[in-house]
Amino acid sequence: MRTRPIVAIAALIAASALVAGPGSAGARQPGVVQTPDATQFRSVTLVAPSDPPATSITPTPDPAYRSAGWLGPDSPLADSAVAADVAGARTTTGQPLVAASEEPVNPWRFDGNISWYGPGMYGGRTACGVRLTKTIRGVASRTLACGTLVTFRNPANGRVATVPVIDRGPYTSGRIWDMSGGLCLYLDHCYTGTMYWKLAGH
Repeated sequence: MRTRPIVAIAALIAASALVAGPGSAGARQPGVVQTPDATQFRSVTLVAPSDPPATSITPTPDPAYRSAGWLGPDSPLADSAVAADVAGARTTTGQPLVAASEEPVNPWRFDGNISWYGPGMYGGRTACGVRLTKTIRGVASRTLACGTLVTFRNPANGRVATVPVIDRGPYTSGRIWDMSGGLCLYLDHCYTGTMYWKLAGH
């Protein structure tokens, strides 16, 4: 049963070989060499156009649009002579005279948290070497040197006193002065409250 397809394929291959190649390659006859007929041609002369005459156009600028510091063909390259001193060209006008004045500066400083001390400490020596009594007038400061004069004014009654720094303190946060018992009695300020102060001589 299988021999028939094989025979058919072989016959087909043999037939295609006969159709594709009836002759050998390169069997075509060469063409005949022919010489062109000279009478079929005529000569042609090409004439190139002549160059146009060269022209040169120099535009003439309008003087109306010329800048003040323009440079001409023969002008030297330098600062323009037209430039003027702007500061010197300003017109001078009279300036008003202002008299010098002094503004007074308020030396008083406000403190709303000044306290006092003394009870339980009377009879002892302060950090500045002063004996603390009920009548001594002084103030304690953490930063000012001993003996520094400070002036206090009670805004409630207007009393003013200038006293020296005699001790260190206060040791409560937010406070910068501690008055002695004698000072608080004189100013009528034996409590923690408002007071004005300044360095003496200011």
